[in-house]
Amino acid sequence: MPKANSGEQRNWFSGTSRVADLPPCGGDARQGRGGCERDDLSEQDLERVLTVTRPATNFSKAEQFEALPGGATTTLAAPDGKAFSQFSANLPFEDEQNFKLGKALFEKLWVSSPSSTLASDGLGPLYNARACESCHPRDGRGRPPEGATDATSMFYRLARAPRDDAERRVIASYEALNFSDPVYGAQLQDSAVPGLAAEGRVRIAYTEEPVTLAGGETISLRKPQYSVGDLGYGAMDPTTTLSPRVASPMIGMGLIEAIHEADILARADPDDRDGDGISGRPALVRERKTGGVTLGRFGWKAQNPTVRQQTADAFAIDLGLSTPDLDLSHGDCTAAQQDCLKLPTGVQPRLGAVEAPAPVLDLVAFYSSNLAVPARRRASFPETLKGKRLFYEAGCAACHTPKFVTRRDAPHKEQAFQLIWPYSDFLLHDMGEGLADGQQVGVATGREWRTPPLWGIGLTRTVSGHSFLLHDGRARNLAEAILWHGGEAEKARNAFAAMREDDRKALIRFLESL
Repeated sequence: MPKANSGEQRNWFSGTSRVADLPPCGGDARQGRGGCERDDLSEQDLERVLTVTRPATNFSKAEQFEALPGGATTTLAAPDGKAFSQFSANLPFEDEQNFKLGKALFEKLWVSSPSSTLASDGLGPLYNARACESCHPRDGRGRPPEGATDATSMFYRLARAPRDDAERRVIASYEALNFSDPVYGAQLQDSAVPGLAAEGRVRIAYTEEPVTLAGGETISLRKPQYSVGDLGYGAMDPTTTLSPRVASPMIGMGLIEAIHEADILARADPDDRDGDGISGRPALVRERKTGGVTLGRFGWKAQNPTVRQQTADAFAIDLGLSTPDLDLSHGDCTAAQQDCLKLPTGVQPRLGAVEAPAPVLDLVAFYSSNLAVPARRRASFPETLKGKRLFYEAGCAACHTPKFVTRRDAPHKEQAFQLIWPYSDFLLHDMGEGLADGQQVGVATGREWRTPPLWGIGLTRTVSGHSFLLHDGRARNLAEAILWHGGEAEKARNAFAAMREDDRKALIRFLESL
């Protein structure tokens, strides 16, 4: 059964998770009964929050407000191809303009320098996409490439482990997440401005591995093998690892940032003190704006603490655009790529010191923070409720935490004190060798991944036009995604595989309702 958000679980201090590097109680929480508690609530409200976020025990009917996974921000728009592109239902009218401006910038196609359109140039010189929407079509999920060149919404992260004590100290002090390839940088860019060679191409070869489930049903899992083709700048460092990543859906990001740090840390159990085989470690990272160590929440390895930092990183590395928060006017070009560094940038003195100035970064971050989560479908249907019960009984909710209540003092008041249902604990978990990428990212090992939120997963095909799941899109459907789970999730995976066929279908129906 899932871990309760109880007093016992508020004790998250452990040397192995390095939470001692955070201020006492994680910086935002107070020391209280049984450990760290939220500091934004009265005692009465704290008890209310603990009560409403307890795991479900009655599966005969839907829980109150379960059909509104984003609380009052939930969009009731039709669950069609634009379902992920709606603004929060309670967004004030005066903020709708900023949302629409942010949307326009999110969809904007950037061009190379020099250009007559000074407000649009600065792309690259090396890049993966010309617009944010290219990686997140209709604000949805990316996919692995079809054919040799279609890799816009999937890319390779490039990194190597520290080589000596000095480099290990850099990682231990959170000054860097890892060390990039000396020639190709932190990410393989498969596109380049005119006159410059792209860095290379993503290559994937799949083999099929059959898995037999209870009752004799056989499902084939496709196992990927990754390589790089058409390298434009010579060989990579032999110790560089390739970590394929598909772009994640954009919905609910502001709500995730509004979850109180103490509520996430309360679920961490890095030493598995309760003996259930599930640990969960907080991803501790350095926030670029403040310089302090804080909790990572975004990205496949929870490497970014805020929506703004995630946005600035995407501008710099994916599009090659400098911002006030990450001034890399040549993007991910390295010292070994002198032809890249010699090319003009889009920095225009009369427009500012960077290519995407503060208003651009602010508006895109605002847009990203206010994309609404769609309302649930079929939440009260008998088969959905049966699937929900099986989800809990299999142990899935131990990592895919159903619900939280956001901060009372959230920066955006429409996101404050909302009961939300993301189905994630936002912690790092060992997912086994089958899903391992071998790449360290900060405190995350090569086998660890952040639990991805499940809200909206049932609309993947509707919004994104495909049903590929997991960090690299290897799973072609929900059943395959579950069967790839290993490590801490192996018991839940085996429970699913051992179910009767009608029970497995009910669990899938529940996931499709999210």
